[in-house]
Amino acid sequence: MGEIDEAFIQTEENRSKVCMIEEGIPVIDLSPLVCGSSSEPCFEEVVRQIGSACREWGFFQVINHGSSVESRQKMEEEARKFFQQSKEQKNEVRRDAVHVMGYFDSELTRNVRDWKEVFDYTVEEPTLVPASPDPHDLTITHWYNKWPQYPPHLREALEEYGKQMEELALKLMELIALSLGLAPKRFHGFFKDQTSWIRLNFYPPCPSPHLVLGCGRHKDSGALTVLAQDDVCGLEVKRKSDGQWVRVIPAPNAYIINVGAVIEVWSNETYESVEHRVILNSEKERLSYPFFLTPAHYTMVQPLEELLNNQNPPKYRPYNWGKFFLTRKRSNFVNLNVENIQIYDFKIN
Repeated sequence: MGEIDEAFIQTEENRSKVCMIEEGIPVIDLSPLVCGSSSEPCFEEVVRQIGSACREWGFFQVINHGSSVESRQKMEEEARKFFQQSKEQKNEVRRDAVHVMGYFDSELTRNVRDWKEVFDYTVEEPTLVPASPDPHDLTITHWYNKWPQYPPHLREALEEYGKQMEELALKLMELIALSLGLAPKRFHGFFKDQTSWIRLNFYPPCPSPHLVLGCGRHKDSGALTVLAQDDVCGLEVKRKSDGQWVRVIPAPNAYIINVGAVIEVWSNETYESVEHRVILNSEKERLSYPFFLTPAHYTMVQPLEELLNNQNPPKYRPYNWGKFFLTRKRSNFVNLNVENIQIYDFKIN
């Protein structure tokens, strides 16, 4: 990325400090789920742990999850090949305001540029509506993948990995539903025509990691995020109990899970989305691979009726997921203010 310019420089309050707290977020063993022992007390304990982690942290790790380690390794190998290409080669599949999937290297978080390159692809390619000549018409876009010619096996590896992540994410949504006292498949209907997608994040070494962030502090806007990464640490989570930044040390072959804003609304803030960010390394590059489970574009996101009562009235007005998401996705191109595109715009005072 060359020399650092002012576009990357974080404000003093947002910069990473030298002495960060290193504390493990909850690690949850999914063996009872994988083995199908849903009637045993140990399965109920997993549900309890999921609920506690969602309530107290908004983050947790899962081990013994049943997802293929080989599929993940294959995906990472192909992703590295892609990012090792020249900028010209990667720009052949560059995304823009209309074609929202593909390569990009100018991502903004809170109007500050992130020190990273990304490649986005959707798990499914639903037909929404044709592209619009009006760049401000945020309901109209091309929602399909741009696949590069090289590496030749990238598409195969990513599509296989996407299926694994979709399966794991929906299993986790069943556990979250149970932890809220809901039927296990209560959320599944929202993902019938899902808009779920995966991002390949590449964070090059940064000469001034004390001034720059790989990704600025933010909350994920979807329902659930399932994150894989290499062995270079970088993720930090804002601890709910005291607002301190906690560095996440990933367990081997684990996935890091976090609650998104959609679950925050569906649960009427029983579970909250938590701020997190990515710090940089001056010597090592880092790769991470978040899967974002997101509902159908026509979904009206609102608190679930069965979780509401006189003591717990709705805290959010309904909003259309597709319009909300595309507004955020295209804000780098049409001069929109990301700061103003938050679920809290729909909060009932």
